[in-house]
Amino acid sequence: MKNTRMSTQIKSGLRVSMVLLAWAACGSAYATEMVYVPLNPSFGGNPLNGPNLLNTAQATNTHTDPNAPDLSALGAATQQTPLQQFNDTLQRSILSSVAASATSSIIGPNGTLHPGTIQTGNFTISVVDAGGGLLTITTTDKTTGAQTSFQVGQ
Repeated sequence: MKNTRMSTQIKSGLRVSMVLLAWAACGSAYATEMVYVPLNPSFGGNPLNGPNLLNTAQATNTHTDPNAPDLSALGAATQQTPLQQFNDTLQRSILSSVAASATSSIIGPNGTLHPGTIQTGNFTISVVDAGGGLLTITTTDKTTGAQTSFQVGQ
């Protein structure tokens, strides 16, 4: 019986010494205050995180808007044949030539714009002196009557 009691005391002493040894091996621990740093720039985070957060959200988004317009009807998602691509390029080239011709008749040899009106097949381009060194350029579509205008300085 004495042996059992002594064995228990040794085991108990061994446990205590192991705990003390483990506690001493840990060293000292320092505590600091926890500081919250937001990631989202909307809540005060670094603005450089914005694109990364947006791209992550868009990549993981599996929801679709049932009321969203069908962009394929606008030609955004349709593939063009080589013939359609050629026709589009040809149309842009011709419109660019018409614009260059109209520009050459509006701009004088010294690079200044001259007030006047230019007629093309589908468009009327009017250059009007708005005063104060400003010119107003108005383009009118003859078929629809739609107009667009902008001002430039001399």
